[in-house]
Amino acid sequence: MKGKDIYNEEQIQVLEGLDPVRRRPGMYIGSTGPKGLHHLVYEVLDNSIDEALAGRCTKIKITLHKDNVVSVVDNGQGIPVGVHKKSGINALELVMTRLHAGAKFDDSGYKVSGGLHGVGVSVVNALSQWLVVEVYSQGKIYRQKYQRGYKETEVEVVGETKQTGTQVTFRPDPNVFETIEFDYNTLNQRIRELAFLNKGLEIHFIDENTDKKNKYRYDGGVNAYVQYLNKNRDTLSKPVYFEKTRDEVIVEVAMQYHTGYQENIFSFANNIHTQEGGSHEIGFKTALTRIINDYGRKNNLIKNGTTNLTGEDIREGLTAIINVKIKDPQFEGQTKTKLGNPEVRGIVDSVVSEEVNFYMEQNPGLARKILEKSLSAARAREAARKARELTRRKSALEVSALPGKLTDCTVKDPAMAELFLVEGESAGGSAKQGRDRRYQAILPLRGKIINVEKARLDKILGNEEIRTMITALGTGIGEDFDLSKARYHKIIIMTDADVDGSHIRTLLLTFFYRYMQPLVDAGYVFIAQPPLYQVKKGNQQVYVYSDRELEAALDQLGRSGITMQRYKGLGEMNAEQLSNTTMDPASRTLLRVTLEDAIAADEIFSVLMGDKVEPRRDFIQQHASSVTNLDI
Repeated sequence: MKGKDIYNEEQIQVLEGLDPVRRRPGMYIGSTGPKGLHHLVYEVLDNSIDEALAGRCTKIKITLHKDNVVSVVDNGQGIPVGVHKKSGINALELVMTRLHAGAKFDDSGYKVSGGLHGVGVSVVNALSQWLVVEVYSQGKIYRQKYQRGYKETEVEVVGETKQTGTQVTFRPDPNVFETIEFDYNTLNQRIRELAFLNKGLEIHFIDENTDKKNKYRYDGGVNAYVQYLNKNRDTLSKPVYFEKTRDEVIVEVAMQYHTGYQENIFSFANNIHTQEGGSHEIGFKTALTRIINDYGRKNNLIKNGTTNLTGEDIREGLTAIINVKIKDPQFEGQTKTKLGNPEVRGIVDSVVSEEVNFYMEQNPGLARKILEKSLSAARAREAARKARELTRRKSALEVSALPGKLTDCTVKDPAMAELFLVEGESAGGSAKQGRDRRYQAILPLRGKIINVEKARLDKILGNEEIRTMITALGTGIGEDFDLSKARYHKIIIMTDADVDGSHIRTLLLTFFYRYMQPLVDAGYVFIAQPPLYQVKKGNQQVYVYSDRELEAALDQLGRSGITMQRYKGLGEMNAEQLSNTTMDPASRTLLRVTLEDAIAADEIFSVLMGDKVEPRRDFIQQHASSVTNLDI
């Protein structure tokens, strides 16, 4: 074994306490980037929410303090502070310093818990520079301090109180995380969502850095949530809402149709957003499709001899929330966001069947509107099917089927290939000359594509630019979409840095989000960052990408004897300039488009691209101060 690494019993390591967490934090919180950082807050918050689910907590307060410190306090029962008989350790210390220590593993403490999906507050302790926990119980205030998961003090009584509850205050460890700066909007989104999902629970969110204060309490539960999601849309009626408990499973559903064409189904299990769906979502969809078809046949709205409406037809223009609370959730899927419990499918199916059928019998006018909308969707679907045939390609390698406007690359491996979607023929010409033909393809787009937020798929597929894009990408669209057939793993939107360019970029992003979302989920969609200015002084030449960078460049270079060019469009750059600044991987900057929160994305796209003018105006006024690229 000379010269080789030896593997024997001496190499076996046993990591004690919370050491495994600090050694491999990504295994416990997903990443050490912003997502993992915010996950720390959610872990602490989950414990307070579980107290609310158990009926012991009515109020939670989350505060962002100065210096990246967070505190979460609730008015629940409080973590136990007695000595744990089996271990001989104070129960509070046990919960805070041992993995898999808690009261959620039997039925006596928590009948329903979302926290089991997470990793526990001990992981937050391990990944914090310091953490202080206070428990208000039995008329006393108990406190213990920790540093990087190790106790700094014993559990001490530090005062008296009439309150009950727990407060956890911590500062993430800067040695672990890429950044320890919390994003207010990211946290606010989740906090508001939890308030919707737990009706009657009052949650306060305070940011001491900006003096922002929000108070959330929704006695209507997910009924209020659906109304919130549809606030920028024209709706057909009030939401249909019901809550039933069956076989110890709580099923809460709210659904509302709007005049648009987008389907938005969001499902939750024990407060966890099941982005991949699962048994509860399948139960809902199956029941809805069956009941509406049965109603249509019974009332002669669907004629004999015609095929049934599909689920896709019936869910056109539907916003729905399915919120279940169950004793032993089983999560599966790559990201553990798919509910696996098979019994839940039947329970949700039967509850939805009963309630929707009853509602339609009681509201025949609305029932007829839903059927008419679904039948119209079915006709459009058939037209879209025919239009889709025009965009299909028999093979990803069949070059003859590619659109003539596409200047393709030579590499055959999609993982190596890049497609630039370029605004305008002029910029397209420069991009073609400046590209690396081995792996960079160019598709110039003429004008603005159709706003997919306001059109059905058959009309969308009638748009030449859309059809050209679909054919070039090779993935198909909608129900035919197949990510494995993507011809490029980098799709780069390259538009002018002006109002028109921003509009085109938004139209393209709306299209990808609504009809090719797996491309975004896979991280294949990017936004190019062309420079705004070229600054020259003597032999020195720099490109700058924002007004802030321009000021800094002028202070390097000095403000006298300089010449400056403002690029209003990509076409103003020659091929070499465009390549050096925006296309060459060695010198360019790309922004990857991500969908951290599908619900937030849906809200923004419906505001910016929907029919209602007032919400769009309000959005623009609210965010005017944060605009970086404004063309006047």
